Amino acid sequence: MDEKNRKKPKEAVASLLKDMEDTAARMRELIISMPPHDLLGYIYAQHVIKAMADQNITQEPDEADGPEDLINENQFLLEYVHAVLASDVVPADMKFDEAQCTELYELGRKLREQALFFAMASSADTKDGVFGPGTADIEFQAKITWVVLRGNRYQVLEGEFYRYVLAPHNNVLKEVYGVDAATIAEGFQAMANATRSGRADAIAVMMNQIEAAQAFAEAQDKPLKDVMDAWAATNAEQSRAAGWAIDDIVRGGIANVSRHTKLPPMLLADLAYRRGEETEFFAAGDFAGTPYRTLPARKKPLIQLGSDYYAVDPCFARDAGYRALLYNLLQRKPDYKKTFEAWQKTMSEAAFVDILAAQLPGATVFQEVYYKDPASKQWSENDTLILIDDVLFLIEAKAGAAATIASPALDFGRHAQSVQDLVLKAYKQCERFFNYLNSADEVPLYHLADGKYEECGRVRRADYRVMVPIGLTVESFSPFSTYCKELPQVEPLLGRHAFISLSIDDLFVLKRFLPTPGEFAHYMEVRQAVAGMRRAHLFDEFDHLGAYLKKNRFDQDIADQLKDGKMNMVIWNGMSDIVDKSFEGEDWESRPFPTQDFPKEVLMLLGALDATRARGWLSAESHIRDLGEEGRSNLAKMLCDLRQTLNQHPARYFVLCGDGGPLFVWLQQHNHHVDWGKVNDKASAAALAVKASNVVGVVAEASADGTYHRAQSFVVHIPTERTEENTHIYEDATRMAQPKRTVNLNQPKNVAPPAKTKKLGRNDLCPCGSGVKYKKCHGR
Repeated sequence: MDEKNRKKPKEAVASLLKDMEDTAARMRELIISMPPHDLLGYIYAQHVIKAMADQNITQEPDEADGPEDLINENQFLLEYVHAVLASDVVPADMKFDEAQCTELYELGRKLREQALFFAMASSADTKDGVFGPGTADIEFQAKITWVVLRGNRYQVLEGEFYRYVLAPHNNVLKEVYGVDAATIAEGFQAMANATRSGRADAIAVMMNQIEAAQAFAEAQDKPLKDVMDAWAATNAEQSRAAGWAIDDIVRGGIANVSRHTKLPPMLLADLAYRRGEETEFFAAGDFAGTPYRTLPARKKPLIQLGSDYYAVDPCFARDAGYRALLYNLLQRKPDYKKTFEAWQKTMSEAAFVDILAAQLPGATVFQEVYYKDPASKQWSENDTLILIDDVLFLIEAKAGAAATIASPALDFGRHAQSVQDLVLKAYKQCERFFNYLNSADEVPLYHLADGKYEECGRVRRADYRVMVPIGLTVESFSPFSTYCKELPQVEPLLGRHAFISLSIDDLFVLKRFLPTPGEFAHYMEVRQAVAGMRRAHLFDEFDHLGAYLKKNRFDQDIADQLKDGKMNMVIWNGMSDIVDKSFEGEDWESRPFPTQDFPKEVLMLLGALDATRARGWLSAESHIRDLGEEGRSNLAKMLCDLRQTLNQHPARYFVLCGDGGPLFVWLQQHNHHVDWGKVNDKASAAALAVKASNVVGVVAEASADGTYHRAQSFVVHIPTERTEENTHIYEDATRMAQPKRTVNLNQPKNVAPPAKTKKLGRNDLCPCGSGVKYKKCHGR
């Protein structure tokens, strides 16, 4: 922006607005003047041609337009094609003109650029608001997102999402539309597949037909051109398929959802505009026809062209399709509204546990939990409480639509109100429950049955190392889901536990990349740490996931960037690329998903902890997963070296010191009894030797051949004063701390074969030091 505009921000905003309106008006003129099928075919073809050209031209990374820029350019233009077709009736004269198409592309790039400058200029003067001092930055991000973000989801997961969220309404969908939820989900997946791989499929059909026709000609011993009519007559079905393939390639047929899906016409009609039906987008007034009005595709994602329905803009078919479908379902059956809301509530409250079942094995789950709020003395309710080992998840689900269709430029207040409704309400409910947990050493939980509150469990805050409050929406709420921490009202609960906003969309991805309880719990710990950092921004959940896969404790990297006070804000971009690429290609399901690198020996130990799942296993996994590359390598070497000597020495131990605190590992030969007295004494001595205030202990049963049979964590007690009873521990610690032995603290130690000890009773205290009966701890 030039100096003149810097001095006159209001004039600059007005000028940019006028420029946008003029550019949009010219785009409208060009689009309406051309046959829609030819225009669609051209735009889809340009995408393929440019993508192929980019693959063949060597350019420096900073000089080349990336595939994302290419997609956004075409996507933006398709939105305007949809908008014009929805707003204007079919003109009397239309003619395709490639020169006008070239101009249309130039105008599309120009309009996007104007819209981005407008976002900067119009947000600059915002001093304060619902997001406090950061409101201007968030208003800017909201406007940018409104213009450039489209379909930031993975198309191959469309069917999975729709199957889950529509399942509660299966019977009513069959009654109204004649098809069940699974069929509708299959239709939305087919819609996505058509635009994702339709051209390639069409080209394959064409090649097959050409080969078949050539074979036919050779059999007739005639030139191909002389037998084409005969071949078409003999192979009517194949000829018709070839015609459709040509339509897909040159006339935008891949967007024809009437042909590419089995969705009934009534349902498609409910999702579609008729030509000229939309009256608001280009209506007179501020922002007429600009990206800052609500694009028609946000309301109805399809267009009716003749007797068929088209997903002109493929991304909004997903983004807006769910809301449009449910809205029209209720329009057709208004008496279903109360039942609909009840089923939506049930579905959303169960989603976290349903989708992440593999990540929450054996978890204790309370749904619709009631308690008497100590502050108000009134009964309060929370949606879902999940207790797994020493980790607590509290889920507050919001079943309504996550995204408002009101433009942030026209009404940023309404955008902010969406944040208030979907984030703050969930946050306040979580805050109330956490305060209740903190009101006593142990608190009762209740279910409401037949109008009576009946106790169904008790919870002790002290039992949980990690407590994660989560607000869950059905649809993605980016970027507000990750920016909600900037709200002045959103502080870590009880001063420690940051609030996280997730969507059901996110869960389908997280379950694939974090398949074990240990991986998922550790990611949520790191994710929560970042959620508690103001001025640290990643766009959405997949950026957080990508940062975790690449850098592990990326919260610590961000903290280092912020701590010197020189940076006002830290923004990490593009971290999701490792996630995005995993859903590319036809073979995406057969390829392994990216994961963090661990040496094989460490993975075997983690696997044993997960298989045993004795009390405290997630804490031990978290400690190990906190290790960086060097720490993981050191741990693997020690485990491997020590494990290979178990035939000569039935028990071995070592201490690994690192940034996350010491890890004490006791390796026991399989089928030999663990001498817990020796284990506890050695661990305590090691803690004193390294002057640690906290040590994580792990006992693993292994065989010299490399098999880890079981592993469990235990509490390491660190003496605070020397007594007659613990003198031997202090003496052992002194020996360990001697200079000539210090270097050996991270090396295997020889230990005499354990002596026979009395067999533990089920009701005896567990020797691991937890203070819990053996049957409820490591005896499970």
